[in-house]
Amino acid sequence: MEIKPFEQKVWLATPTMHGDEMKYIQEAFDTNWITTAGTNINASEKQVAEMIGCKDAVGLSCGTAALHLAIKLAGERLYGQPKAGHGSLEGKRVFCTDMTFDATVNPVAYEGGEAVFIDTEYDTWNMDPKALEKAFEIFPEVKLVVLAHLYGTPGKVDELRAICDKHGALIVEDAAESFGATYKGKQTGIFGDYGIISFNGNKIITGSSGGMFLTNNLEDAHKVRKWSTQARENAPWYQHEELGYNYRMSNVIAGIIRGQLPHLREHIAQKKEIYMRYKEGFKDLPVQMNPMDLTNSEPNYWLSCMIIDKDAMCRQVRGEQKALYVPEKGKSCPTQILEELVKYNAEGRPIWKPMHMQPIYRMNPFITVNGSGRARSNAYIDEGAVMDVGADIFERGLCLPSDNKMTKEQQDGVIEIIRNCFRA
Repeated sequence: MEIKPFEQKVWLATPTMHGDEMKYIQEAFDTNWITTAGTNINASEKQVAEMIGCKDAVGLSCGTAALHLAIKLAGERLYGQPKAGHGSLEGKRVFCTDMTFDATVNPVAYEGGEAVFIDTEYDTWNMDPKALEKAFEIFPEVKLVVLAHLYGTPGKVDELRAICDKHGALIVEDAAESFGATYKGKQTGIFGDYGIISFNGNKIITGSSGGMFLTNNLEDAHKVRKWSTQARENAPWYQHEELGYNYRMSNVIAGIIRGQLPHLREHIAQKKEIYMRYKEGFKDLPVQMNPMDLTNSEPNYWLSCMIIDKDAMCRQVRGEQKALYVPEKGKSCPTQILEELVKYNAEGRPIWKPMHMQPIYRMNPFITVNGSGRARSNAYIDEGAVMDVGADIFERGLCLPSDNKMTKEQQDGVIEIIRNCFRA
């Protein structure tokens, strides 16, 4: 089929509005609750807690704020309230998902801790339980694990939880990308000691921004609400006895979220259709889709991704900000495909660059496991049985246009663009 540039840009993922959002925004205006309190916040918190299956959800300005307060709370629970000017994890190591957005791990640095990155596994593209166990052998003093569910696919929750329980470690569960996904019938976000979700503009449910802290402990919820409003004490004047933050969700943002929440299952179904069309369209290409067909999990299909077979990769090299490749008939690479999508007015994206490869964290410890169960830290090695899984997925993978407003015709065009990359 002949492909012409799309008249309207085909996006990776954008907000999908339904109309009820404006009703609740207008309610905030009409009642003059244009602040960090109001009916929309209360209602959206209640709705999310019911949908997730937890006792309370605390509306915050973004998912990163939720992660920060969850990690701060975990640090204080483990090590006590810090001295003035120090974070709750001052000088402590924390095991973290390696292949993720940096918002997952930055709060560890906010609180004075050192992230130790745990390699990825191919089954789910999430934290490798074997590497986590090896990490505890190397750093047995660690008592906190921050894990994320990548692109809407739950990690190996039971295995990760069992390892953490064995070593007396708490879990902060980053479900920013997996709202609505389930593991053994339960929603992600409630498997950790503390959980969070995000309503960023590209998420499956959005408020343009916003996030929530999830908990079954009402005392923890009270603490996070207090911290998020500058930790003001219950006094007739502004009394402050601990460090606080301006992290509370806006009642206007909550109105958008309140109007979005009834459409979660609809959005997941649309995303699943997109994923399945890609899977069918690529069935005779030397590529695989990101793992979604899992025994214990039902993902939310937030982003459809693909990974190119090793022997179908043309030569590609990436610097810190630019990439080059050498075209080769019958082969392709993420750089070529992403450049071709741009030519036709479509948006793709590289897979998350693993945290241990980021300049800011390059000197942090990094733990992976090879076939014999050995672990290593820091420098990237890809020889024989020693495999850096996250770096490999980053090298060969990319995120595809996954907007649930993308038409079937547009998606067919995207599929053909990618197919042509392997013909050239």
